[in-house]
Parts: sequence; C-alpha cells; structure tokens
Amino acid sequence: MKKTTNDWRRADTMSEKDIHAAALADPDAQPLTPKRLAQMKRTPQVKVIRRALGLSQEEFAARFRIPLGTLRDWEQGRKDPDAAARAYLVVIGRNPSAVSEALRRTP
Repeated sequence: MKKTTNDWRRADTMSEKDIHAAALADPDAQPLTPKRLAQMKRTPQVKVIRRALGLSQEEFAARFRIPLGTLRDWEQGRKDPDAAARAYLVVIGRNPSAVSEALRRTP
C-alpha cells in the first residue's frame, strides 16, 4: 500500500479562493448539483420500514426472508442493498401485508 504524505505547509499558505479552486479541480470532490442529486439512487431506509411495522430485526428478517446479517449490514450502513433488494424493500414499504401473504408457506 502506497503511503501518501500531505504538505500541510503548502495548504496553510493557500487562500480560501485557492482552496476552493483546488477542490473544484478534483474530479472526486465535485459539488452536488440539483441535476446530480436527481441522478442519485435513493435507497429505501430499511430501519424506518422495519420500525414502522413494529418489528424487531429478527422478526423482519424472518417475515420477509432476508438474512439477518444482511439486514443488519443494511441498517448499519456497512452495505447497500442491490437493485433487486431496493425494489423488494420498496414493495415491503408500500404493501407489507401483500408481501407477507405472497411468502406465506402453504402445506
């Protein structure tokens, strides 16, 4: 792993205008414009959905057949749901009883 060093003396001599210009020149540090915001993917807030249903993590995971570790990773921000999981969470949030019914095991 390559160690990077910063020349803080150089940064200390920069004006606010120079710092702002340097930040704008960094392709990874661009400001969030309304257009870029609109292009961002919204991730359903699984914790909010779960709490609105009054379920524990264990109950939510069991009811909707989501691995408990995966649910915890999503809630704690360690991982983001993929596209299919995001769609599933949207459906759970909008109509949890239909999802529960569809997943109900019949003998």
